[in-house]
Amino acid sequence: MDKAIQRAQIIREKYTKRASLSLEAEGNWSLYAGSSVSNINHSTAILTGNGSGLFPLNVSTSIRLYFELVCGDEKLIFSEKHLPMAGGYNFRDLGGLKTQEGRTVKWGKLFRADELSNLTEEDVKYLSSIPITSVIDFRAQNEARRSPDKLPSTVHFTYPIAITPGNLSNEGIQANLLKTNIDSHMKHMNRLLVSDPACVRAFRIFFAIVQNNLSAPLIFHCSAGKDRAGMATALVLFALGVDEATVMEDYLMSKIYLSDKYDAFIARYPRAESIFTVKRMFLQAGINQIKRDHGTILNFLTKELKVDIVRMRRLYLDK
Repeated sequence: MDKAIQRAQIIREKYTKRASLSLEAEGNWSLYAGSSVSNINHSTAILTGNGSGLFPLNVSTSIRLYFELVCGDEKLIFSEKHLPMAGGYNFRDLGGLKTQEGRTVKWGKLFRADELSNLTEEDVKYLSSIPITSVIDFRAQNEARRSPDKLPSTVHFTYPIAITPGNLSNEGIQANLLKTNIDSHMKHMNRLLVSDPACVRAFRIFFAIVQNNLSAPLIFHCSAGKDRAGMATALVLFALGVDEATVMEDYLMSKIYLSDKYDAFIARYPRAESIFTVKRMFLQAGINQIKRDHGTILNFLTKELKVDIVRMRRLYLDK
């Protein structure tokens, strides 16, 4: 029997940030909202309708909301996957992805991002409403000094964990422009992220923080949110039991979200475009390196990165 709810997603107009509910469903439905998954107000629907379509939605850009769609006997919890940051491009909630066992990654716990130095006051207010507790910064010291994070007052823990193969500093960019094959460089960098001893140690520290139940809700970020944060996201999703095809699909979304961020630089240095985007071959190079070195991704996670799979899934998957 077909499900009444096929898909529900909050999307926003690029510049005005006006929100809409993009929905594929059959029958009458009601949409409820709240400040957390456990605090959804079921007394009054914020939107009702029938069937599929794109429905205007009056929601703020300064408060994080979670939604429950009720259609017949079916219910779906969801939120905005791509956060409406005026000063950020690649800011996403890992929630909502399905695992191979049919469970769902919890919303509002783990967020990935690009640099946080350009966040507006409204952006910071939005992050406070989550509330973000911890921030993990994968950037090198020179990157962090040049573009310091703007953080909400709710942040109690900050963790600088420099991972240098993904460095998008000006110095790194200029050096990479001299290379004859930038795609090869990016594949090599992704292999280093999972094989270089310093990178492996950094990801081991990262998982120790993520596995501390006092850390979430947390943000982990680098400069573009695609290489270091991209690999971190992939490793987290693998630990939670998400399949490789879904992990790759999620990784490739950075290409869409970063399309505007580096336009001016790409126009000036068209050969450098691969440095500022993602390609399937980049992440695949890292995945293949893990399998060559460790046999399986699970071996790498549990033996090298000391990931407690049971604990990770207890913390970050819905029951």
